[in-house]
Amino acid sequence: MVEKNKPPQEKRGGWLSRFAPGVRKIVSRRDTPDNLWVKDPDSGEMLYRSDLEGSLWVTPSGRHMRIDAPTRLRFTFDDGQYESIDTPDVPEDPLKFSDGKPYRERLAAARKAAGRKDTMAIGFGELDGTPAVVIVQDFSFMGGSLGMAAGEAFIAAARAAVDRGVPLVCFTAAGGARMQEGALSLMQMARTTLAIQDLKAAQLPFVVVLTDPTTGGVTASYAMLGDVHLAEPGALIGFAGPRVIEATIREKLPPGFQRAEYLQEKGMVDRVVARSELPVVLGQILSMLMGGRRRAA
Repeated sequence: MVEKNKPPQEKRGGWLSRFAPGVRKIVSRRDTPDNLWVKDPDSGEMLYRSDLEGSLWVTPSGRHMRIDAPTRLRFTFDDGQYESIDTPDVPEDPLKFSDGKPYRERLAAARKAAGRKDTMAIGFGELDGTPAVVIVQDFSFMGGSLGMAAGEAFIAAARAAVDRGVPLVCFTAAGGARMQEGALSLMQMARTTLAIQDLKAAQLPFVVVLTDPTTGGVTASYAMLGDVHLAEPGALIGFAGPRVIEATIREKLPPGFQRAEYLQEKGMVDRVVARSELPVVLGQILSMLMGGRRRAA
């Protein structure tokens, strides 16, 4: 039997419940971002993101973590100041390719995540006082794969360097050619090589900085055609990956095989340079080469 004229019961929570809605508005999930901590891939230690950003994304163990193109450009140019150079537009999905998911959808997802058209970004500014055009290959955009857009961007960067009479610096990072573009992606190896010949004809230096990882068709073309080859510590550099080589030759590879330090010992890399030192080292090299205006090798 329901009692009549019974006063309504107060909601549980007492006086604190009256303040809860206001507290929720003040303290939201946005105040504690999900990416506040980053795991060190070597030690497993959790690192504070702001500390990593302050150390140029180099962990206490010395691991040079991968960084995106805008971050690389800011780190490289003096005071982080540079003029952005647009990359050319190219036909999209010329082969109407699908590998279980349409290529157009993969491109759209990559562009949304990266906030730009493709893997390459170009900037013009000064490196330790020396003007230069810098092109950066971003591994986070579809593995830095070499396709038509990347090839056209490299050619545009080389032309910008020739037009301005300054050197070209290329930061490489790629897993190889972009399979969704088939033979059209492989053609970029030859086209970028011709662009480097234009730099040589203009007696302008071309310096390559190999970052982790640089493999496949990129290694087989412009990544190994520089006048000087620098590399970040620990970077994986090669054509085929270590597991593919071991499976092919059925032998265990030596320790550090295809890493920057090993390749410096073998003469494939001129110098391994820490990320924090790269702007100054690049500026010194470019200043020396431009001062002599020597013909590129």
